[in-house]
Amino acid sequence: MSSSTPLLAVDELSVAFHRRGHGETRAVDGVSFTLEEGKVTGLVGESGCGKSVTSLALMGLLPDRGVRVGGSAVLRLSDRGEEVVEADLLRISNRRMRDLRGSQLAMIFQDPLSSLNPVVPIGVQVTEILKRHRGLRGTPARKEAADLLYRVGIPDPARRLNEYPHQLSGGMRQRALIAMAVACKPRLMIADEPTTALDVTIQAQILELLKDLVTEEGTALLMITHDLGVVAGLCDDINVLYAGRAVETAERGPLFADPTHPYTVGLLGSIPRLDAPRGEPLTPVRGSVNDNIAWTDGCAFAPRCDHYTMECLQGPPPLVQVANGAGEGDDAGSAHVHRCVNPISHPEVVDRAVLESPAVAGDDEEERA
Repeated sequence: MSSSTPLLAVDELSVAFHRRGHGETRAVDGVSFTLEEGKVTGLVGESGCGKSVTSLALMGLLPDRGVRVGGSAVLRLSDRGEEVVEADLLRISNRRMRDLRGSQLAMIFQDPLSSLNPVVPIGVQVTEILKRHRGLRGTPARKEAADLLYRVGIPDPARRLNEYPHQLSGGMRQRALIAMAVACKPRLMIADEPTTALDVTIQAQILELLKDLVTEEGTALLMITHDLGVVAGLCDDINVLYAGRAVETAERGPLFADPTHPYTVGLLGSIPRLDAPRGEPLTPVRGSVNDNIAWTDGCAFAPRCDHYTMECLQGPPPLVQVANGAGEGDDAGSAHVHRCVNPISHPEVVDRAVLESPAVAGDDEEERA
């Protein structure tokens, strides 16, 4: 990230759910990151680490009752000369948020079948956004909707406008969601596991489409996934989350070449490698995401970590910069930081060739094909 003003600055975001008789459960616990136009930022971690709750909080889609949200998420709406118009997404009214959704920010949900209305044709769902935010109606709206479907790679878009979600394949439904998300050219887009349940060929096509949209439109994309192979070929900056907190943050290259937090190392060690010897077993992270302790008592990952010491249980570990981890730039945004008092400092634990592995999505167009 650069030293320029970010499009979105999330600072100490926290989300706690109140359960009657059980007190509060913190799903997100002090997450901070920034998004810049024309760049892709990744939120990575196992299911239950707080990724999706983070996205729902930013979009204002959490329930009104039984939820406590803290921190700030300041979105830069526009520049008027030297004046910058901003809005805190966690503090604005529901009416103001509805105006921003679709026009300034949009979200691609994980399951397109449940995200689309099953009893409404695709064309009506796309034109509804065009009517709400761009004032298009009738024939112009349908023409624009067909153009959007064509742009995201749906064949025979004019016919597809009259079809229902169940008549489309999984890949087409996901493309329709992307068409709806980009209909008004939002400056910020959140993609929550957009390639889940898709085969590898369709997955590669969807990722290529998202990358093209970021490049062509200058959109800031927040990519939420558990798949490090996806972020290796798409993201510029990566935030690894565990139990609601970021445990390691770095640019893509330093994170894959020299991971320092044991959790990041464990995630990388569980990636299948086509160039690995036949029969070599994966080394998954032991235990489950439920095997943790409160951050107030120490490192939440300690019960699953093979490198923990008693120092790991002496209160919450701070987020510190990795030695020689400033990245290629001198700005703070490119810093490599982790939340660990006993980090791994041996580069050999992860093969530096992981970025070139055929099993990991890369930037080479021939490999994508």
